[in-house]
Amino acid sequence: MLSPQWVSAESSNGDSSSRDDTFGRDDTLLDAYSGAVIGALERVAPAVTFIEVEHRAAPAASGRAPNGRAPGARGAPRPARGSGSGFLFTPDGYLLTNSHVVQGADEITVRLNDDSRFSADLVGNDPDSDLAVLRIGSPGALPYVEFGDSAALKVGQVAIAIGNPLGYSKTVTTGVVSALGRTLRATSGRLMHDVIQTDAALNPGNSGGPLVDSKGRVIGVNTAMIPQAQAICFATGINTAKWVIGQLFAHGRVRRAYIGVSGATVPIATRVVRHFGLQSSTAVHVLELVPGSPAAAAGVEAGDRMIALDGVAVDGIDGLQRLLDSTWIGRECELQLLRRSSVIRVKIRPIELPAHGG
Repeated sequence: MLSPQWVSAESSNGDSSSRDDTFGRDDTLLDAYSGAVIGALERVAPAVTFIEVEHRAAPAASGRAPNGRAPGARGAPRPARGSGSGFLFTPDGYLLTNSHVVQGADEITVRLNDDSRFSADLVGNDPDSDLAVLRIGSPGALPYVEFGDSAALKVGQVAIAIGNPLGYSKTVTTGVVSALGRTLRATSGRLMHDVIQTDAALNPGNSGGPLVDSKGRVIGVNTAMIPQAQAICFATGINTAKWVIGQLFAHGRVRRAYIGVSGATVPIATRVVRHFGLQSSTAVHVLELVPGSPAAAAGVEAGDRMIALDGVAVDGIDGLQRLLDSTWIGRECELQLLRRSSVIRVKIRPIELPAHGG
């Protein structure tokens, strides 16, 4: 009787040399992968912090606690506590975390990798990007991370998340970049664009920790996971974080110009780029317009692709958000659109995006 075709001659002869070679190659690959993860961790972990916050219970107008008891009385409500992660990005004590970790906190304590503790000051908070900058004082230089470039990411590349999930400090999980250009709604209600999706496991407490590449460069700030799903986690791209940090340092808050569109980064066909002599091969595809917004008043339509603003190329949502800083507020400018097979130009006057409290 003939042997099934899936039984190889090598296995029937008991020759294990080829299997040994395969296992040897697998071991080498695993060692290389492990080495990359360990190397990245050694570079980044000293700068990763554990953040504890305290929200004191506000007394009622009568001077009594919300449950009717006098402040300090037995059974009075205790301060609410929370925690998250963060990471130092300068040697003089500036660190980055999520806005929702520190939002409304009365007291913020930062614990470093060596278990030393510091009180932290809130430098600036931006709920629209779910990012916040803190500062701690230290007599000496502190370890800090190196920023990467989230615009250069590729789907499938290694992603390493470091943080303090569920209070377990210095926890490392690995995965890959699952998708790019995702949209996520911040706690403020504003859509965050060009968010990184990863399958590196995140849990409560990972928020604000770094997502790094195999060389230990920070490519994102871990911000959210979907509790009902498995391996669907999100991080704010580090290029967005760089821009937010600059705004917080300059103004104490992020001043943004606002035109009132929701969109996605899309490619433009090479023949269209060549025909019109466009500066970029990507653009912002307009999905929705806010009624009464500057874009709606200018005549922008859903389905248009924004390609330039006052001659500056609009190559994607992330670029458009960084472009629309405070210098554009109240300034009339020309918006260049690709509508079906034509390039049109409209006049638009951005307004300031209202700031959020806290």
